[in-house]
Amino acid sequence: MTPFAAVYSLHLLSALIWVGGMFFAWMILRPAAVTALQAPERLKLWSEVLGRFFVWVWACVVMLPISGVGMLHLRYGGFEGMPRYVQVMMGLYIAMLALFIRVQALQLPELRRALHAEDWPAGGAALLGIRRLVGLNLLLGLTVSLIAAARPSF
Repeated sequence: MTPFAAVYSLHLLSALIWVGGMFFAWMILRPAAVTALQAPERLKLWSEVLGRFFVWVWACVVMLPISGVGMLHLRYGGFEGMPRYVQVMMGLYIAMLALFIRVQALQLPELRRALHAEDWPAGGAALLGIRRLVGLNLLLGLTVSLIAAARPSF
């Protein structure tokens, strides 16, 4: 395996874990939880799921820029030679990171406080905010994935 292939594989795996996890949560787990669970159990489930998923997202958040910079140096000789689509992908990563940090640092603790107080309406409101930001982040992640797959030359 070439150095580029190894770095690219780590990069791709990190993106798949983060974006795939959001897709699973939004499109499969959320509808199933709404159908099968009452609000208190659903909120507890989401608190546990998000806590576990975010450990993996943090690993991806760290690995993506490390592997991305590695690919830049191996493929383009550094930042000076990178194509515009890579710049767009980097910008979208920063937006995704900001949304993730907002959920992790502000909204997940709010959900946990509501759960601890057994304030189900506040927990529902917190989860709604998380769901909206995860949905937006999913759209950004899918956009980055499409850009990477298409490799436009704009």
